[in-house]
Amino acid sequence: MPTLTFAVLPGDYIGPEVMTEALRVLDYIAAKEGLTLSYAIADVGGAGIDRHGKALPDSTLELCRRSDAILFGSVGGPKWEKLPPNDQPERAALLPLRKAFSLFANIRPGLLYKDLVDASPLKAERIPNGIDIVCIRELTGGIYFGQPKTTTTLENGEQQAIDTMVYKTSEIERIAEVAAVTARSRGRRVCSVDKANVLETSVLWRRTVTEYFARKHPDLALTHMYVDNAAMQLARDPNQFDVLFTENMFGDILSDEMAVICGSLGMMSSASLGVGSNSHGRPFGLYEPAGGTAPDIAGQGVANPCAQILSAALMLRYSFGLDALASRIEAAVRKTVTVDGVRTGDIAFGRPRVGTREMADAIMRNL
Repeated sequence: MPTLTFAVLPGDYIGPEVMTEALRVLDYIAAKEGLTLSYAIADVGGAGIDRHGKALPDSTLELCRRSDAILFGSVGGPKWEKLPPNDQPERAALLPLRKAFSLFANIRPGLLYKDLVDASPLKAERIPNGIDIVCIRELTGGIYFGQPKTTTTLENGEQQAIDTMVYKTSEIERIAEVAAVTARSRGRRVCSVDKANVLETSVLWRRTVTEYFARKHPDLALTHMYVDNAAMQLARDPNQFDVLFTENMFGDILSDEMAVICGSLGMMSSASLGVGSNSHGRPFGLYEPAGGTAPDIAGQGVANPCAQILSAALMLRYSFGLDALASRIEAAVRKTVTVDGVRTGDIAFGRPRVGTREMADAIMRNL
């Protein structure tokens, strides 16, 4: 079988702890399946600042360019919060990586097992069977990247800041295609989220999405929803959605709301896919947990590694085309947490707690 070449960027605080367990799971399943893994570990985020003077060192970026995918940890934390905003780990590492590899599509599964409904702030009667939806966010356009982006001083001494929201038809169509392909493998329902009653970019978004689905995917059920209503509906009845997709800023907000209603961030994975193909003819992607670096529990061996392990499964699926192996890892995580009842502290709810290493060991037993 082909060699799987990927860069490993563990990040900060609990990042290296959970990354170690994700690599153990990958090494374990690779040995069982006769796969060859070729990966190298490099600094990013605060670790990059401390050791190389910047959040995305040149050597790290070069490693990523030689790889077919990036397995990414969480970056940032209080140690670097006093740096100028453009030099802080989150902005100075993730945004340049997204730009360098044209990572335009963020896919975030919103999955809450039935056995973990107590982890959600929603009432159990609203989600009796848990949650199973997907949020897809356009990642390289919109107000985060649009120009001009300036802060100026007016003649009267008052300061004025400008951000610009920009979208092209081609950018909207390519994220619509990701949503369509995702929906086709699930419930065949897509909800496009915009603010077409106010924003010119959203008028173009809605018109382009409508025409694209009519032309390319007429068999899929497409609906539209304003973003303010979508935020409310996610909290009221998340399972009314199957796949929802939206532009960059709206997606940033909605995907974080989805993560909260799904309970622990320690269970939330994500994939960010690029425009180009890797050496396997698959999308180059960056795969990372949705949560942060959790400085308060770093070094204690108690962090939940599931999100990082599930992100590794997404890497196998999207960048290497190993869907069956990805599904096996996902099934092993589900069985470990639900049937076996093995829980780290964030999802324990009165059950005995295990540590980071013990959770990974239990998952590997179920592989």
